Amino acid sequence: MHGGLARPASRRPRPDTRVCSQCEGREFNMCRDLDAVELAQVKAISTPLHLDAGATLIEEAAPADHAFNLTHGVAKAFKLLPDGRCQVTGFFTAGDFIGLSRDGLYPYSVVALTPLSLCRFERPRLRPLLDECPKLGRQLLRMMTDDLLIAQDQMLLLGRRTARERVICFLLMQSDRAVRQHRPADLIDLPMTRGDIGDYLGLTIETVSRTITQLKGEGLIALKGHHALAILEMDRLMEESGRDMGLGDPVV
Repeated sequence: MHGGLARPASRRPRPDTRVCSQCEGREFNMCRDLDAVELAQVKAISTPLHLDAGATLIEEAAPADHAFNLTHGVAKAFKLLPDGRCQVTGFFTAGDFIGLSRDGLYPYSVVALTPLSLCRFERPRLRPLLDECPKLGRQLLRMMTDDLLIAQDQMLLLGRRTARERVICFLLMQSDRAVRQHRPADLIDLPMTRGDIGDYLGLTIETVSRTITQLKGEGLIALKGHHALAILEMDRLMEESGRDMGLGDPVV
């Protein structure tokens, strides 16, 4: 050594995880059970991403190079059928993991319904972290299991219900999601259009609009502006939905 104090070894700055602690989806997403050190590992391989409403996040059949943790906003997933029709396969909100792939390609498109905030991960960097952090892998497995159950519930919804029952079940699905996110069960956000709801339920926009108008006229619901709705008679909607018939409690 040449006199004086030795220079300390350089250290890579530790990622600032304060923004993670303020994430509105933290309690529901893949980072839920992570401690501070594990959270810093996830933060180190993620890039913040913000999209305006109407922007495309994922294109169907494109290479699945990235995965996304949705931290704010609402998006829809959809597939275009050979005849040009659109089938909405689901809606994503804060806490959802987006980007599961089949054969290295995205199986659906995803478009922002509201402004979105996300954490973006390069898939090659995410895979090793799943091996290093078992809690992260377990949480992702749980979320994928939930996605499978959602798909099964949608098949039930489309195959065994009348148009009125489909719309009622959809509203109760949104109520379920509100409860899981610690919001009132009787006040639900609907940032999607009537057409989006119809494309999810296999109904025309006219049928969706007519059914919502009927439910409002019967005093079962009340509209709160263009993008929110209050459930006034939860018990009656539950009864009509068929949940008391052992058909399960679908989630979306």
